[in-house]
Amino acid sequence: MKRQQAFTGTERLLKGCLHCHTTRTDGKVTPEDTVRLYYQNGYDFLAITDHRKFNYIHYAPELPITIIPGMEFDNTFEHGKGFRTYHTLCLGYPKEESLGYKQDVLMDSGTAQSQEEYQVYLDEMHEKGYVTIHCHPQWSSTSLKYFEKLKGNIAMEIWNSGNAIMYDMDRDAMYWDELLGQGQVIYGVATDDSHWVPHHCNGWVMVKSENTVPAILDALKNGEFYSSCGPEIYDFYIKDGVAVVECSPADRVRFQCDMHPSKVVRAEEGLITHAEFNVDKVWDDGYKYLRATVIDQNGKFAWTNPIFAEETAKGEE
Repeated sequence: MKRQQAFTGTERLLKGCLHCHTTRTDGKVTPEDTVRLYYQNGYDFLAITDHRKFNYIHYAPELPITIIPGMEFDNTFEHGKGFRTYHTLCLGYPKEESLGYKQDVLMDSGTAQSQEEYQVYLDEMHEKGYVTIHCHPQWSSTSLKYFEKLKGNIAMEIWNSGNAIMYDMDRDAMYWDELLGQGQVIYGVATDDSHWVPHHCNGWVMVKSENTVPAILDALKNGEFYSSCGPEIYDFYIKDGVAVVECSPADRVRFQCDMHPSKVVRAEEGLITHAEFNVDKVWDDGYKYLRATVIDQNGKFAWTNPIFAEETAKGEE
């Protein structure tokens, strides 16, 4: 049996936000109220990622919610009648363990003119021990050719609440399958990128981890999570040539790869909580991985991370 890493244990998964903004930069909600809002909505951890302004502080320390240190770095590389840009979530460890960025010091934007030049900024973050995630490629006006050579990102945003709500962009894994089809091991995260209250608490990750910063970051790096803006996923595995998803009541489940065809499972009547797909033939047809998307009756999504055809032992039971 190959089981996706998020579902190999029996412990409760942690709910977390990896991307939000506050009045420290261009957000409309104070850091204190932001922390309280996420805690009230059942979040176990939160990264406050204001633009180029790193944060280590827990602004509501009376609440048992873990704060992931972080910021969002940006770099605009093409101007005209519009723009193209790179944005990166930079997540790290507690201040006493950090090798780099200081609290509340506003950094300069990047000046790279290509993904090869932008890699220098990513390399610096990685050398300092930070974890990076590629942000909202659609809003950034960047199709795959603009960012497919970037190295070291553990994940990319496949849902971004602010852009999904305002612009109908970055809402269902755009470009993710193309990177996976190239053989890149990169995971998919749902985030808020929230600047005011209506965007808060609309996209999250569910992480198999102890509730500490190092454990959460390690789990993210290992793909031990799934992402959602609504539905719940309880299991995703392949056994005896059949891929199986167990989930909260859904309208349909998509089994997906970059190779045609994908499989959509619907209930004959009502909603489904179990979906299967025979994968014996598709592995032979060239599938390098398989992932699943759960879509509920309200059109909200949840996404598994992939099971790879040549998965290492850590994904097996």
